[in-house]
Amino acid sequence: MVTTIETRTANEAWCSACNTFLSGQFTKDQPSRIGDTKELLHATFHIENPLQRWVVSRMPAINPAFAIVETFWVLSGRNDSRFLEFWNRQLSNYAGKCNSYHGAYGFRLRRNLNFDQVDQAYCALKSNHESRQVVLQIWDSRKDLPWKTGRPRSKDIPCNLLAMLKIRENRLEWTQVVRSNDLFLGVPHDFAQFMMFQEIFAGWLGIEVGSYFHLSDSLHVYEQDLNKLELVSDIEEAPNTDSLGLSKRESEQVIGELCDRIRLLSRKRCSKKQLIDIADWQNSPEAYRNLLRIVAAESARKRKWKTQAITIANKCTNPALRQLWSRWLQRVDGKQSESSVLQQGHFTDEIPSYRGL
Repeated sequence: MVTTIETRTANEAWCSACNTFLSGQFTKDQPSRIGDTKELLHATFHIENPLQRWVVSRMPAINPAFAIVETFWVLSGRNDSRFLEFWNRQLSNYAGKCNSYHGAYGFRLRRNLNFDQVDQAYCALKSNHESRQVVLQIWDSRKDLPWKTGRPRSKDIPCNLLAMLKIRENRLEWTQVVRSNDLFLGVPHDFAQFMMFQEIFAGWLGIEVGSYFHLSDSLHVYEQDLNKLELVSDIEEAPNTDSLGLSKRESEQVIGELCDRIRLLSRKRCSKKQLIDIADWQNSPEAYRNLLRIVAAESARKRKWKTQAITIANKCTNPALRQLWSRWLQRVDGKQSESSVLQQGHFTDEIPSYRGL
């Protein structure tokens, strides 16, 4: 049986999947090496508008800064742990303590096969809009198939296997294939990450964004997280008013600069003035400046610089990002209402306890 969820936005899709698990009608008990789960085999999501990519109904709220940082870590083809760990210090609990991650998506896409799959995919589709042969491969059987005993080769085996890209009616259609998907922990980050990738890639090609199709062969929720699905609320999504679409040359320059600034924001020694200067990214596209503002605000929050965090976040002009940031602060603060938290901003230095992959 295939379960199909068709919605307009990522948040609507995620909420619909939560309701399916809460009903228990199609899910089955499935043990795993980490713990018992409820599983839905062969689940598909079809999202009409990938520009509305953020899951805002999740409680506790996701950390948008970490989701942004991880996305551009992937786009840059990196596998180093240092780039991510400032933003989520719990990562080693999932992927092990290491200098580089075994299953890093970006490294797999841009370096693992000794050539840049992303660049070649761009060239192929730019030359031939009718191609049905553009597949971006993350899974590597040489590195990822279990040992003959069934023991995993690593704590960090990729969950996302591949992406298939097609142009139809001058729009980029994106299909993401996932072998194992945690609805509560992983799906909100997968949606944000690959839909951003889709929009950026469409910009390289000079075309519009089409729909996003997500095939999860094992969509599951760990039993200890099932009660959290009951906290999901019907929240009106703020619109994403930014466009990440740029020419390939300009996009690569902007992404490189953004990653440089993210790296500087994660330095242990960073003064308040330096942080403000890094966040003040002049002569850059507003969409990328807004992403950096959220990341910089989180860097300030983690350093307990309340005034600077509020000031930087309030400069963000994207309603969707502001909504995400507000809900994240509501989570880590636990005191202020969602409507007032941006203006009053009482902060703690809690770290999200999940990995976004």
